[in-house]
Amino acid sequence: MNNRFLDFRSDTVTKPTAGMLEAMMTAKVGDDVFGEDETVHALETKLASTFNMEAGLFCPSGTMTNQIAIKCFTQPMDEVICDQTAHVYRYEIGGIAFHSGASVRLLHGERGILTPELIEPEINDDNIHYPNSSLVVLENTVNKGGGSCYTLSQIAPIHHLCNIKGLKLHLDGARIFNALAATGDHASEYGKYFDGISVCLSKGLGAPVGSVLLGTKQMINKARKVRKAFGGGMRQAGFLAAAGIYALDHHVSRLKEDHAHAKALAIALARTSYVKSIMPVETNIVVFEVEKGTAEKIVHQFKEKGLHCNTTSDSTIRLVTHLDLTSTMIDQAIEIILHL
Repeated sequence: MNNRFLDFRSDTVTKPTAGMLEAMMTAKVGDDVFGEDETVHALETKLASTFNMEAGLFCPSGTMTNQIAIKCFTQPMDEVICDQTAHVYRYEIGGIAFHSGASVRLLHGERGILTPELIEPEINDDNIHYPNSSLVVLENTVNKGGGSCYTLSQIAPIHHLCNIKGLKLHLDGARIFNALAATGDHASEYGKYFDGISVCLSKGLGAPVGSVLLGTKQMINKARKVRKAFGGGMRQAGFLAAAGIYALDHHVSRLKEDHAHAKALAIALARTSYVKSIMPVETNIVVFEVEKGTAEKIVHQFKEKGLHCNTTSDSTIRLVTHLDLTSTMIDQAIEIILHL
């Protein structure tokens, strides 16, 4: 982490730990495009087993795993249903249109959380004028929702609706382990609900690179070709996959610490005069509202005092906790927040 700042911009800013670096440097590797990297295979198998899915595919980023999944689950002139805050729509540079030739039906969930009641009326009838509704995408946790998360009891009826309507269901699991830490649900239950799951390793888990796409063997075989077409075929990628395995073995159990740190920040923010409101804090993301037009100014004032964060609009600011932020650093951040 940059020693000049307490860095709350994202949980992607972490550096590999000493143990992770050791695992990377001692990894057994091969040419993964030829299917010869045993560490990549171990990571894919490990996550597929964890989520009770048949197979996995290691990719450089969550954007790639999401876009590969959408490509596999749609045809040109199809339509993808997602929340209007969804990462696949807002932060993947129009990839749904560019890669898949599909349109997007945007819904307005509460803090990005969709329900069957929201989805069902937006599934198109079989009409020559309409695109074919073929895929629903959920995000867990919801970045723009302040780290809001689905429980399995919320996911199950959405899966049932997709099943009876003939739609595929994909999960952008950018911070899925944060969601599991918050809800107490079991990862092994996810496989029966989703056709595809993207699991990011470089956010809350602290790996330097990578996401894994999970699905059926047939779907992953297709996804492997799509990854190659996207330029995502890697060679001795086991050095990176080893970091992911280490993160899964050592960094999942500590995620609740990040959640506790986020709640402590929210409590401090609630004591200030410059904060209008704070989204409920469920995981490791804190989004708070200030007077319209002042977010940039407050972020600048934070930075001058040594706290680095980002705006999400002209009136909202986001703080993200992660494994490089100790309890002492959180205490320092709270002092900055309270005495801005």
